[in-house]
Amino acid sequence: MDALKTIKERRSARAFQPVPIPKETVKEILELTINAPSGNNLQPWEFIVVMDEEKDSLNRRLLKAYKEKQISCSSGAVKPLPKAIKKRGVQTLESMKPYVDRIGSSVDSFINEGSCNFYGAPVAVIICLDDCFSARQMVDVGTAVGYLVLAAQASGLATCPIGLITEYADEIKDLLNIPENKKVVIGVALGYPDRENPMSQFKSSRADLSELVRWI
Repeated sequence: MDALKTIKERRSARAFQPVPIPKETVKEILELTINAPSGNNLQPWEFIVVMDEEKDSLNRRLLKAYKEKQISCSSGAVKPLPKAIKKRGVQTLESMKPYVDRIGSSVDSFINEGSCNFYGAPVAVIICLDDCFSARQMVDVGTAVGYLVLAAQASGLATCPIGLITEYADEIKDLLNIPENKKVVIGVALGYPDRENPMSQFKSSRADLSELVRWI
């Protein structure tokens, strides 16, 4: 698939088919992902691929943790968001609501519970970073996530990066035997999109370039 076409067509999927993904296909996507650049070529990212029965166990563990702790999706901001940025988030939720209504759910429960089961995707990719690194290497991980979602799109698969799972990192580490010195940075749902689901018709908008770029 043409690179520009891949970028333009890619969207976060929140409805997946319950169809297993061959391990070899996931491996091919990750082989493309690790071509991402990183500072000093440290390649600090670590990927944990969860499939099959272990994926079901992870879903159950995360949903249980969510019901007990009730930590919801948020911006993760450490101080109040600027009005323009906050407005984008509000508008996204408002535009999502009609689609969520069609599947008989609420936006809050759909996003939070959906995040905890990776929206039904058959594969969850957990991306970790050794705690020896500073926040600078988070940029490298973000770049790798960008490569991952585009490689998946070009391969006919869909993705959704999921940040909420970091709130339940202890549960994830315990279940998947992740060493204590590894940070759970983000998860990515991976699978074939369910195009019959109303949520597959939703695509979030983007701010105009004039709002995001300062020319000097």
